[in-house]
Amino acid sequence: MTRILGIESSCDETAAAVVADGRQILSNVVASQINLHAKYGGVVPELASREHLRQIVPVVREALEQAGLSLNDLDAVAVTRGPGLIGSLLVGVTYGKVLAMSVGKPLIPVNHLEGHVHAVLLEAHLAAREPQLPAVCLIVSGGHTVLYDVHAAASNGGCVTQFSYRRIGQTRDDAAGEAYDKVAKLLALGYPGGPVIDQLATGAGKDAVALAGAIRFGSVKMKGNPYDFSFSGLKTAVLYYVRAHPELAPEIEARAQALREGRRKAAELLPLCTPQTLSLLVSFQNAVVDELVPRTLAAAEESAARCVLVSGGVAANSQLRRTFESEAGKRGLDVFFPSRALSTDNAAMIAAAAYPHFLAGERASLDLNAEASLPLA
Repeated sequence: MTRILGIESSCDETAAAVVADGRQILSNVVASQINLHAKYGGVVPELASREHLRQIVPVVREALEQAGLSLNDLDAVAVTRGPGLIGSLLVGVTYGKVLAMSVGKPLIPVNHLEGHVHAVLLEAHLAAREPQLPAVCLIVSGGHTVLYDVHAAASNGGCVTQFSYRRIGQTRDDAAGEAYDKVAKLLALGYPGGPVIDQLATGAGKDAVALAGAIRFGSVKMKGNPYDFSFSGLKTAVLYYVRAHPELAPEIEARAQALREGRRKAAELLPLCTPQTLSLLVSFQNAVVDELVPRTLAAAEESAARCVLVSGGVAANSQLRRTFESEAGKRGLDVFFPSRALSTDNAAMIAAAAYPHFLAGERASLDLNAEASLPLA
């Protein structure tokens, strides 16, 4: 049994996990910084770095305790090298190097995006399902919206031991999760915006859903690569709508006051949302889903993928999941998601992604450095 400690610190979660043989989660600890950044409406990089410094030692210690292991029991230490916020990444990379050196264990650098791919594979294995490759993977979060073609580069006994990736498309401006956060900030719905908008849009009454038909955002027409995405225009369209409807200002201020008082749950904000605002959220979410699903499925059909993988924080969105399952089913494609716990940043996916690299004999030297813009393919 190969036991790898994974460390993740690419953005605003300090995480550590131990995974055995790339498939069995022995521990998975995440220290979130949501409450720290909520009052700013987004992640403040300097604050994130400082919080990682405070959290990384106790988080790693707890991960080892939950797994019932000591550092000497590990076979390797894996750490997110990038992409991400450079200050945050440096905390994890530096600590990972120190741990590996102190106990004489191999150090394995992992691309954060590859971690998201393995979050889906890890979840599928836990559910006794095996995604068939090649696959198309959509990684959709607050920092990334990108499509990859995922192939098995090597296998042993029917088990994939090495993976290869080809980028099919990506956002040309904002990530989908970033658009959620900016719209939520505009409408005083708190941070992060994705979960609260999803809950409010899903729970909108019949009046709001009916009104949503009158608030329609046009589909994005892309020149060049048809599998690229764009969300800045949608975000701007919401801004223009709010400016054109000053009657929304009082309820926006009421919600802002609620946020200042610590009332951030969707159930607490719902009474402060008129049907007009809820219909705006329904239309916005419809537009995001309509941008993501058709392009992903078209890419899967064009590349003859055997299944679709969807990962990243926005993969937890309930409407996105329902639409993918419905539309992929019509095409005879299986679609796989991680659990909501593995959709957001975590270290179990980093340890799982490190396993094929460990088998391939890949090791990093102690001059390993973080890379804020590290490509996967």
